[in-house]
This record gives sequence, structure tokens and C-alpha cells, in this order.
Amino acid sequence: MSRVVPGPWEDESALVARARSGDREAADVLVRRYLRDVYELAVRLLNDHDLAQDVAQEAFISALKGLKRFRGEASFRTWLMRITVNAARTAGRSLGRRREVAIEAAADIDDGERDPAVRAVQLNEAARADRELARLPEKQRLAVMLRLKQGLSYPEVAVALDCSEGAARVNYHLGIKRLREALNESEL
Repeated sequence: MSRVVPGPWEDESALVARARSGDREAADVLVRRYLRDVYELAVRLLNDHDLAQDVAQEAFISALKGLKRFRGEASFRTWLMRITVNAARTAGRSLGRRREVAIEAAADIDDGERDPAVRAVQLNEAARADRELARLPEKQRLAVMLRLKQGLSYPEVAVALDCSEGAARVNYHLGIKRLREALNESEL
């Protein structure tokens, strides 16, 4: 009987099914596929690269050990983001750290800008937005980050935050409103 080797192109649900049945190669593909997303979310939540690596590892260990509990009501990626949020909260509490958005997220600015003055203004604005984002209440901050930085839909944000889709929408929109107000006030 020939064994099919999973590849990065394989459908997520097929990879999850294979990993659930003990296929290590499928589990490895899932880790490679989502490692960057998990790590970036952990960095943004904790503002600590080393701790984010630990949280990312813990999130994958928890997810892969708990595959039998994964019901498939949301995508594996969304479920993994929820596990990451929970692991980051636990890590942040256990170390007594304030969970803040990393200012390094300002590096997401368009690198194609050649004018140093324009680039400096862009970086300054991004850093200012990140500082204001860090001041939002946790659920609003997480909703905004998951929507804008991770590209999750409202139903996926709801799963990641363990709330209703309506609550995810409200937290996102309130967060965006507060960000706009804070950024407009700081311009005056």
C-alpha cells in the first residue's frame, strides 16, 4: 500500500484528518503552514520575542495534542489562533507582564517607499497607531489585531475570542472608533 505524503498544497481539513490519525508529516505541514501567524500574534500580544516563541510552541503542542477535541466548526487556523490567545494570556499573567502590542509591528510599512522623509512619517504614524492600539481594552485590541493583522473574518475572530460574532463585530468597531479618536486627538 503506497502512502501519500502530505504537501503544503493539501487541503487543511485533509491535513487535520491525517494528523488526527497520527500522521506526523501532516502535523508538520500544519505547523509550517501556521507557525508565522501564531508567532506574530504571540509577539503582538506579549511584546516579547522570546516569550512569543515559547507561546507559539505551547500553542502548537496544545493544538496537536487536542486534535481529537477539534470539532471543525471553525477552520483549524481559527481554532489555533484561539489557543494562541489563551496561551499568551496565561503566559502574560504568570509572568505578571502587561500584554501590549509590539511597536515592531510598525515594520509592516511599505518597504517600497524610496523617499526617506515619507518613510519616516509612515513609521512614526505606525508607531503612534501601535501605541494607541496597546491602550485599548483587551477584547477590542484583540478584535482589531485579529481582523487587521491576522486577516480573520468576524466569525473567526468570534471563535478566537470565545464570544459571539456580534460581540466580535462590536469589539472591532469600538476599537477602531477609539483608535481614530485617539489618533485625531494626538494630532491636535
